[in-house]
Amino acid sequence: MIDLPTSQLNPARSKVTARKFALMASVVAGVGVAVYGFNPSADKAEFFTSPAHAQVNTDVSKVAQPIGFADIVERVKPSVISVKIRMKEKAEAGGEEWSFQPGSPMERFFRRFGGPDGLPPGMRGRRGHGLVTGQGSGFFISADGYAVTNNHVVDGADKVEVTTDEGKTFTAKVIGTDPRTDIALIKIEGGSNFPFARLSDDKVRIGDWVLAVGNPFGLGGSVTAGIVSASGRDIGTGPYDDFIQIDAPVNKGNSGGPAFNMKGDVIGVNTAIYSPSGGSVGIAFSIPANTVKSVVAQLKDKGSVSRGWIGVQIQPVTSDIADSLGLKKAEGALVAEPQPNGPAAKAGIQSGDVITAVNGDHVRDARELARTIGSFAPGTSIKLNILHKGTDKVVNLTLGTLPNTVEARADLYGDRDSSHDSDVPRLGLSVAPAASVAGAGTEGVVVVDVDPKGAAADRGFKEGDVILEVAGKSVSNSADVREAIKAARADEKNSVLMRVRTGSTARFIAIPIAKG
Repeated sequence: MIDLPTSQLNPARSKVTARKFALMASVVAGVGVAVYGFNPSADKAEFFTSPAHAQVNTDVSKVAQPIGFADIVERVKPSVISVKIRMKEKAEAGGEEWSFQPGSPMERFFRRFGGPDGLPPGMRGRRGHGLVTGQGSGFFISADGYAVTNNHVVDGADKVEVTTDEGKTFTAKVIGTDPRTDIALIKIEGGSNFPFARLSDDKVRIGDWVLAVGNPFGLGGSVTAGIVSASGRDIGTGPYDDFIQIDAPVNKGNSGGPAFNMKGDVIGVNTAIYSPSGGSVGIAFSIPANTVKSVVAQLKDKGSVSRGWIGVQIQPVTSDIADSLGLKKAEGALVAEPQPNGPAAKAGIQSGDVITAVNGDHVRDARELARTIGSFAPGTSIKLNILHKGTDKVVNLTLGTLPNTVEARADLYGDRDSSHDSDVPRLGLSVAPAASVAGAGTEGVVVVDVDPKGAAADRGFKEGDVILEVAGKSVSNSADVREAIKAARADEKNSVLMRVRTGSTARFIAIPIAKG
């Protein structure tokens, strides 16, 4: 089985501080709730109107009975399958015997939170036999045998087998996978006229009933129930996180299994759980049906997914950054740096610009911009609303193709000449011209010391960071930094905005500045 237990997320890298998540390959499904006095098939809730009595009524035939989900389950359960995979054990340098695709969200997840033996937790390799096996779930989406599951269920598999609700076993072929959304499309070889599920077109509402069906702990054909407890969740697995949160007790082994609404349509694909212990505590996460539709369409057509790309490093607009830029609201996506020769750079987009809309549709934050751009095909022409140095303008550009490469990070911790160090008071920084620090390049000033009690440390500054701009002005020495801060104070700013490079990544940081 692919038993993927709990993992502690790094507070510095995710909004879900001090929470634990477990991928559900080899497992995920679960919630048993008794539904009393509610009819899920009715337009409104029907509550019993008979008064409560302390005395037990011995004539149980006269007592109204709770209404369950049996009719819906009977209709949708045949479309759900159990997925079993086998892969040859790999022995690589450093002792790692099995891994996801390098650079994928799942590979990063397990690199940080994997088991001590180098395998993802739950991947029990039989070293003596040279095989690793695992189990998950999935569901048919067409009568001719196409089925959806998770990428982390079938990734690297040499053989995939599916077992239907009737107990029949078939060999399946992996048509394509998308590590960024953790979706895989497989097709059963042989057989026809399979019962299939429909992907929902409806908008998911918080409070809707949901049924999770799958293969928990390899048991197969298990059903649990709960409600949609939240939507739009970011759990730190990648730039396209937009999960539906359900409170159904989904368990390990349900990875790739469907979450149904009361119409019997699939609202999402179960992929992860919140779990301090590795088992269900009643919080699970599903990939929304609209995401599944767009990904599956491309996988079926060409076996891979191509996404639009504008070529910028972006970050959220915080309240401090909004104040520094003179914005009324902390909205939009801040361009930390356009990538050389990318579509954005060619269109004239610059560092410090704020993207506020795409084709007229408002952009709430950086995550929404990433998902919106990723939903377009490469080559698509779009219009971006930009706030550039306080002025609104519209930029036209043609999307490129999102690269699959992972950029290397530069090492800025080489030898430093401390004689060039100069303090920047009140911020708790000491800086030196970049040209005087080995490996730092020629632009900006390098942070050579950070006061752990200073404002800069509170905002995440570290030794080796390169400050490129302060308050929109390029800096090359500590005097430039001081002058820019002085100007920001004169403009009655509460904070000063700095563009900072760490390795190959640039970002903006707003630091509060003392008055006087």
